[in-house]
Amino acid sequence: MIAPGPSLARRTPAGQRVHLITVQGPGAPVPDGDGGYTQTWADLDPPQLKASITNATARDLELLAAGTVISQAAYVLTMPYHPQITTAARVLFRGRVLALTSVANREERNVQLVCLATEVLP
Repeated sequence: MIAPGPSLARRTPAGQRVHLITVQGPGAPVPDGDGGYTQTWADLDPPQLKASITNATARDLELLAAGTVISQAAYVLTMPYHPQITTAARVLFRGRVLALTSVANREERNVQLVCLATEVLP
């Protein structure tokens, strides 16, 4: 179980980022032999970051996903800024895959990202 989320208004200290995650971006498409392509993933550099992962509260969803309908379990990930982390990236955490649905660079300071993610089920 992932702990309930903190308020998004303040910055999460590095000491509270206790989850080791792997961040991947879309890799080069690989032909599948039938005229289509298969999506591959490549680790970003550096591939692993320390993050805080919490369950998204109704307030978090209101702040991060205003104007959208959320019908899946949602998590808030707070991590150091990385220029390649976008909604096209994904996060691997303890055998789970989390798709990033929102990426916010608070105050455009390039210090910390606050992301909304949903778990991708196999």
